[in-house]
Amino acid sequence: MKRPTLEVVAARAGVSKSSVSRVINGETTVAPEIRDVVMRAVRELGYVPNGAARNLVTRRTDTLAVVVSDPPQGVVSDDPLFSAVVRAVSRELEKAGKRLVLMLAESDQSRTRVVQYIAGGHVDGVLLVALHGTDSLPAALARQGLPVVSFNRTSAEDVPYVALDNAGGAALAVRHLLERGRRRIATITGPLELYEARERLAGYRQTLRDTERRSIVALGDFTRVSGAEAMRQLLEDDPDLDAVFASNDLMAIGALRTLQKAGRRVPEDVAVIGFDDIEAASYTSPALTSVRSPMADQATAAVHLLLSLIDGGPTDPVIMPNELVVREST
Repeated sequence: MKRPTLEVVAARAGVSKSSVSRVINGETTVAPEIRDVVMRAVRELGYVPNGAARNLVTRRTDTLAVVVSDPPQGVVSDDPLFSAVVRAVSRELEKAGKRLVLMLAESDQSRTRVVQYIAGGHVDGVLLVALHGTDSLPAALARQGLPVVSFNRTSAEDVPYVALDNAGGAALAVRHLLERGRRRIATITGPLELYEARERLAGYRQTLRDTERRSIVALGDFTRVSGAEAMRQLLEDDPDLDAVFASNDLMAIGALRTLQKAGRRVPEDVAVIGFDDIEAASYTSPALTSVRSPMADQATAAVHLLLSLIDGGPTDPVIMPNELVVREST
């Protein structure tokens, strides 16, 4: 059978071709009775709109890009929460009738290709994930004139974002340790070129500063291995420390392993808190206290903000709250 055309639908419905076109394109100026008769004809004939033709009229592709700006070693894309973010974004876009294009920007060459693809008019908007503070990609994409939303803060002031309250989450962790009577509280940071790592370090430092306690800092890179090594260094430098706040759960799990090898009891000798509350936090021994990051909610909010921008909505940033999940490690 031949595919039914707009003209055939119009003839079946007894209305003009332009009326059918307005209904198919979702215009709100069509009378309800006209809309009903057109949609009945669409169902009866099995009419499927020509997406390419409709896009020429609406100048929309109904496609959004998720661009992950990550180093080649995959610090962020290898994170257990990354898949949850992609699933949440995909789910929200499907609800909105949009398609998803996932692009990885791991080098200057791949960033150039991403910008060229976006400039080619293949998508209606961009959601940026895992940006470094010095990343030029946000500004480059914003110059293309398309709506862009970042999954975290960026150095480009004109790019709206949805971010966690990283400093507030770190403060929750440190205050909890202080309430437990801990006096020498160390931290293991994430890579400081990432905004969230710097903000979590700032929240840790400010909370200790308010109680006139000194900061004890070791550098990590959000991996288990770096958490284990940083914990080993902290024990060498300050054997009397009695608590550690790791900037993510993977590093906290690595720190737990080092403490166990060193014969330190958790939490009796050293209390440990992570950040993110990944699934594995519940299954460590002892179970890990962690600052829960509502990553799926953050992803959903980012998609809603991007869809709003595409329709000319506001560009106000969104800050997501955290909560502390207390388990055996503290």
